Amino acid sequence: MTWKGGAFGQRARCVLAPNPDVMTLDGTNTWVLREPDSERSVVVDPGPQIEAHLDAIAEAAGDVQLVLLTHGHLDHSEAARSFAERVGCPVRALDPRHRLGDEGLGHGDVVSVDGLEVRVVGTPGHTGDSLSFVLPQERAVLTGDTVLGRGTTVVAHPDGQLGAYLDSLHRLHRLAEAKEVTVVWPGHGPVIENALDVLDFYLAHRAERLEQVREALQQVGETDNVPRRVVEIVYADVDPVLWGAAEMSVRAQIDYLRG
Repeated sequence: MTWKGGAFGQRARCVLAPNPDVMTLDGTNTWVLREPDSERSVVVDPGPQIEAHLDAIAEAAGDVQLVLLTHGHLDHSEAARSFAERVGCPVRALDPRHRLGDEGLGHGDVVSVDGLEVRVVGTPGHTGDSLSFVLPQERAVLTGDTVLGRGTTVVAHPDGQLGAYLDSLHRLHRLAEAKEVTVVWPGHGPVIENALDVLDFYLAHRAERLEQVREALQQVGETDNVPRRVVEIVYADVDPVLWGAAEMSVRAQIDYLRG
């Protein structure tokens, strides 16, 4: 099924960026959030510097009060500053390098615009600066690249750390178990209607991969370029075009096992 974005719940619209590839899936999901009947909005992850995409965001968003970033990878953050300057609003992010204005963003923060409430959950692991955003009224969580709408994500070693990523998955899992979130609005790929199921899958997948890496390390022993040798064993059934990304995750897993 082709993912094209669209309206979700009463408070969200996904504007899909035209930057598809093997890493971004259908493209970057830019999320426009606003309270029903409000003209004022929050934009999450303006995405790449593609003028047609920024025009589409501006048209969907109306009076933008704030730009939020889930993390600093360019497919999410590249256009944040230029878009915010265009509409006259600040950019809030965990990493100071991506901010526009004085306010940062971190775990436990709450952003409110005309009754819209966005709660910030720290979810490092994919990157060190990864955040997720919970909309309590929708019981939805915007996960950036922490949970994708299709497949699984990369732990972008060395900035990304597997231990932190597993902690983040468990943090989101607790929210889903408590039914504080029931749906995932990801940074790439389609909306996931059952948050608990996908988080169960992500945790099981990580445990399985970790065991596979542990066994592969025993096979390769002390040889040159151990991470690539492990990739060739563990990811033998994966398109080699993805092996570079897989190697980042393998390096993170080796660090975790040897830590």
